[in-house]
Amino acid sequence: MANAHVPAGHEKIETNNFLMIVLILISLAVGGLVEIVPLFFQRSTTQAAPGVKPYTPLQLAGRDVYIREGCYNCHSQMVRPFRAEALRYGALSTAGEFVYDHPFQWGSKRTGPDLHRVGGKYSDEWHRVHLINPRDLVPESNMPAYPWLVGSAIDPASMAPRMKALRTVGVPYTDAEIAKAADDVKGSTEMDALIAYLQVLGTGATAAAAAAAK
Repeated sequence: MANAHVPAGHEKIETNNFLMIVLILISLAVGGLVEIVPLFFQRSTTQAAPGVKPYTPLQLAGRDVYIREGCYNCHSQMVRPFRAEALRYGALSTAGEFVYDHPFQWGSKRTGPDLHRVGGKYSDEWHRVHLINPRDLVPESNMPAYPWLVGSAIDPASMAPRMKALRTVGVPYTDAEIAKAADDVKGSTEMDALIAYLQVLGTGATAAAAAAAK
């Protein structure tokens, strides 16, 4: 008698665990699609933000070093919508700043500072010293040192295939840019490349915002 007011369909769902699980999964799938699919067609998520350009060959090589060494395990590249973060790191991150990143380096990890707006904040020499031995500049740092990057050369022949692969997913590299990629990194070390990558982070959008504010 206690369940007399419950419609028959509801009772069938509530008393059948398998059916309940299937319907929950269907609901989650539909809800996820409704939230995610429109993002593939919005200009704010598919078009590069003003001032954002594809990485140069040297910057791209540095990004690969950044990922290989696991820098993303401690450093995020997303300034979140909190007042404290915006005050410390700068303007909030937008999807349009990362359209050329495959994969993007967003995340919430804050063992180390957010790096999205680090470009141009320090000199190349500062980054070099910091990467060789972080404690020379930040005594309390627990970041590991990367001295071997100084003597590790970039393989020029590897750059064109990387850029061609990125072009297949929408990064607008031209044939001419790909053809001269090897020359652009010839003689450069992984330290040079990583510094070049760090120095470009956030600079395009920051410059565009400054120009718009004038």
